[in-house]
Amino acid sequence: MKAEVHPTYSEITVTCSCGNVFKTRSTLAKDLQVEVCAACHPFYTGKQKILDTAGRIEKFRQKYARKAA
Repeated sequence: MKAEVHPTYSEITVTCSCGNVFKTRSTLAKDLQVEVCAACHPFYTGKQKILDTAGRIEKFRQKYARKAA
């Protein structure tokens, strides 16, 4: 390979908003701040967080509720 063609591949620290900190390697030469990681993402943890803003779920249920016979 040619010398000085490829970027440096160094170790960086990644910090998640949940507080999880881990080290990885990257060509980016500075530490990263992320919002979601494997420790807090619902797909990996199996926990689903549903945010009901302005009662949208309840409005949907009322709109499509079965009528009494």
